[in-house]
Amino acid sequence: MALIQTEAPLHAAHRDNHTHRDVNGGWLRPAVFGAMDGLVSNLALMTGVAGGDVSQRTIVIAGLAGLTAGAFSMAAGEYTSVASQRELVEAELAVERRELRKHPEDEERELAELYTARGVEPELARKVARQLSRDPEQALEIHAREELGIDPGELPSPLVAAASSFAAFALGALLPVLPYLLGAGALWPAVVVALVGLFLCGAVVAKVTARSWWYSGLRQLALGGAAAAVTYLLGNILGTAVG
Repeated sequence: MALIQTEAPLHAAHRDNHTHRDVNGGWLRPAVFGAMDGLVSNLALMTGVAGGDVSQRTIVIAGLAGLTAGAFSMAAGEYTSVASQRELVEAELAVERRELRKHPEDEERELAELYTARGVEPELARKVARQLSRDPEQALEIHAREELGIDPGELPSPLVAAASSFAAFALGALLPVLPYLLGAGALWPAVVVALVGLFLCGAVVAKVTARSWWYSGLRQLALGGAAAAVTYLLGNILGTAVG
């Protein structure tokens, strides 16, 4: 007896080519931008201090202080931001959960009306809403997605956000300090290492954009280099004026 094929398989060309970039960036975007932030800010800080014609020891202390202060600031800010956002979402979920418990028929009708507004036939929309509303937790998840645009099971962790921001910023901020820690006696090795790091960060960012890797890399290198040049000039002017 021949089997009835109910659904045709996807065409190979469609299956292989119909893929999309991760438009949210996932973990890659915040990690790369955190490292980039650390690179630019600490490079600018160190070049600004170096422009004031100070000792190598002072430049290293400034770089390490910038790394530490910036990493903790990033972590604290990210923790507070994500925790506040999570608390707001949980409060809204509590409201939705209470409404589902007190007024299940109204919530079911609301869901059916939402599907109808999107083009589903009214009778089919009511059937779908009724079936999906049988499980309270499933109903909560669907209402949260449709009304709030969130997934209750995928709320971000403040601790993970803080730790990842701290690590990414510290890694980026370490690059301009590293040549000094390895024995360099001049500013230019730190600048070279930082600019190479900026180019690589920009190239990696191209994975979540439509730009070519070399364009993104050169753009970030130019922006970071400009920031370093401006702060060096400012440090030189202020150093001369104060001196």
